[in-house]
Amino acid sequence: MKNGVQALIGAQWGDEGKGRVVDALARDADVVVRYQGGANAGHTVIVEGKKHVFHLLPSGMLYPDRLCVIGNGVVLDPEQFISEVNGLEPAPEKIGTRLVVSNNAHVVMPYHKQLDVLSEQARKTMRHGAVIGTTGRGIGSCYVDKYNRVGIRIEDLASPKILEEKLRMNVEEKNLILEKLYGVPGLNFDELYETSLSWGRFMERYIGDSSCEIDSAVKSGKKVLFEGAQGTLLDVDHGTYPFVTSSSCVSGGCCTGGALSPGRFDRVIGVAKAYCTRVGEGPFPTEDHGASGERLRERGAEYGATTGRPRRCGWLDIVALNYAVRINGFGVIALTKLDVLSGFDELKVCTGYEIDGLRSVGFPNSAYALDGVAPVYESFPSWWEDISKCRTFDELPVTARDYIGFIEKSTGVPVGLIGVGPGREDTIFRDF
Repeated sequence: MKNGVQALIGAQWGDEGKGRVVDALARDADVVVRYQGGANAGHTVIVEGKKHVFHLLPSGMLYPDRLCVIGNGVVLDPEQFISEVNGLEPAPEKIGTRLVVSNNAHVVMPYHKQLDVLSEQARKTMRHGAVIGTTGRGIGSCYVDKYNRVGIRIEDLASPKILEEKLRMNVEEKNLILEKLYGVPGLNFDELYETSLSWGRFMERYIGDSSCEIDSAVKSGKKVLFEGAQGTLLDVDHGTYPFVTSSSCVSGGCCTGGALSPGRFDRVIGVAKAYCTRVGEGPFPTEDHGASGERLRERGAEYGATTGRPRRCGWLDIVALNYAVRINGFGVIALTKLDVLSGFDELKVCTGYEIDGLRSVGFPNSAYALDGVAPVYESFPSWWEDISKCRTFDELPVTARDYIGFIEKSTGVPVGLIGVGPGREDTIFRDF
């Protein structure tokens, strides 16, 4: 990591391999910050053959001496958090000095998950209902309460009187919705209150002012890495709305979700797969419904880390990637899963769209407009060599280097990191 403060952002529909890139870069970072989203994201990291899946904890937790921060922009599921912390080594009481959870982060409560599932089920029964394809983890419902100014924050879990007041109001409101709208039994306040207090007792050692922690690290010249969840095309403002997540996944979200001003960032890293995938509903112009799409899925092990759902697979989309470059201001691209493309008869890259018979190179971020585009492809030769042992750019086959060169030329952004396998060591560094 050459630069002091960097943001690592997904350039596609999520699942780009951000976790393994964060893990690779965290070796040189002092602080790793998760700034948005919740347990609907899953970052998979493989170290020495062992698979680790984090839904909330920053991937830097796998390094024993990094400070890891969960910022105020995250909506945190305490049950998932406790499970992940308990799964770490050493024991939870020994990692409190290197893990800080923002006191201002909002809590995903059980009723958020219940409402998430019920809402999605209701959409399926509506004649014109648009199923979003949520994970059912309560993320959207929690953000609704946040912006409706009735949310419960992490600091409230450690304040019994405040928690009681806020929770009682929420339970009364949610019970009206559950019983009257959905016809299901309401919540038991006493049980939920006691459970919430137990969460607070566990989390109290980790709660802190994440903004001050990050500010202090930056002022002292430490290297800070912001870790995004999901991807640009799932951003609630800039993604393929309404088939998006409920938070700001783009680089601008680092400022609000991590409480650091824009001028203090040195570089934005865009993470993109060498092809494209998408989970859930929504438009996907380069999706391949045939043998190539199936081969990408199987070779790339394209199954969701959070739900296990098979990912939809297709070819690299330069139009969408250029849109992500523009929205985020990428200074460098980390390209993952290049090894998955070995052995194809040909590789295809979408370089433009046809909309109503007219050629366009612009990305319409409206889901309805994007659903009607036809991709325009260029074909490239693949390679047959196993590239998983390559550790320098020059060791890659010529056709692989040409493929990367085309991406650089098309986006105007250098590819500085190349993933050639799932492990921490399966990485080629060019500009980090």
